[in-house]
Amino acid sequence: MANPRKDSKDKKPRKPKPCPVCTQGIEYVDYKDLSLLKPFLNERAKIKARRTSSVCAKHQKQLAAAIKNAREMALIPYANR
Repeated sequence: MANPRKDSKDKKPRKPKPCPVCTQGIEYVDYKDLSLLKPFLNERAKIKARRTSSVCAKHQKQLAAAIKNAREMALIPYANR
């Protein structure tokens, strides 16, 4: 008896999504650019994970730093209830 979950031979490997920040050609993620930062926050104002937002590692670090900086400057809330 073969377990259908363990047989991954017939599944095709997923093609990785391109980074949305790279495709827009943004070199520097600015904390004042709220239109760029908002899509990377969930409804509770938490930073989305890389696998959810499909951002590359370089830009995920820049986004996290920019979001934290924007929170410190009171441009983005720390939490929404």
